[in-house]
Amino acid sequence: MSNPFAPGVGGILSADIAVPEHDRELSFYSRVLTTGETPLWRDDLLNNRGRPIIGLGARSEEYEKLPLQWMPHIQVADVATSVARALELGGDVLFKDDGEKSQWAVLLDSHGAAFGVIPVVSADSIPPDEGGAARDAAERAGCISWLTLTVSDAPATRDFYRQVVGWSAQNIEMEAYTDYNMLGEDGNPAARVRHARGANLGLPPVWLMDLPVGDLSESVRRVREGGGEIIKATQETDGTYASAVVRDPVGACLALVQG
Repeated sequence: MSNPFAPGVGGILSADIAVPEHDRELSFYSRVLTTGETPLWRDDLLNNRGRPIIGLGARSEEYEKLPLQWMPHIQVADVATSVARALELGGDVLFKDDGEKSQWAVLLDSHGAAFGVIPVVSADSIPPDEGGAARDAAERAGCISWLTLTVSDAPATRDFYRQVVGWSAQNIEMEAYTDYNMLGEDGNPAARVRHARGANLGLPPVWLMDLPVGDLSESVRRVREGGGEIIKATQETDGTYASAVVRDPVGACLALVQG
């Protein structure tokens, strides 16, 4: 997940959401994400290399039926096939283009988690870094560092995404059950499907994206200051935050991690 623009089936390209109170939401995320001495994100929500990793759009009449969830864009071999399989497996279609060859669709899985499917991107379509090759490749930048989906029936959800997206699955043995890493065609983990048990009990059954920030403790403070809510947080032995699942002012959820 370190390169959000890697082409390939099962790769996560980006994520977006359409929100009411857009100006308030933009102000909230601009404050929450731009912490630390060298922020990983810009005020306009591009990452600090100028790439559009996340998109915050205004909720117009056209998008009223979209749920208030951050929706990852997942690359698939064929959008029309993914749409058909989602319907066969009890999912739903919220949007799709009407062209001869489908180029995108927004789907719901059987638990109500929303996600987008798009064709595999070409290397030529990857936007360049602002500053070009002179940029240090190791420089930190905002990205979607991980995706998790926490559900009551993890095996069925695993199988849904294997058939709809083309992911393969890797068992992750927990103390009393098995979670699943979902692997892209390159064999690398793209996301995890987890049981709603133990430490994950009470998390919403939506795709939670982990966004790294420069100063997690300060970001958590700004979440509360900006009208958001901390759903669940983990802390290190010294009391500093390791991660925090948060709900923004209009109800959308995501996770913040230390960058």
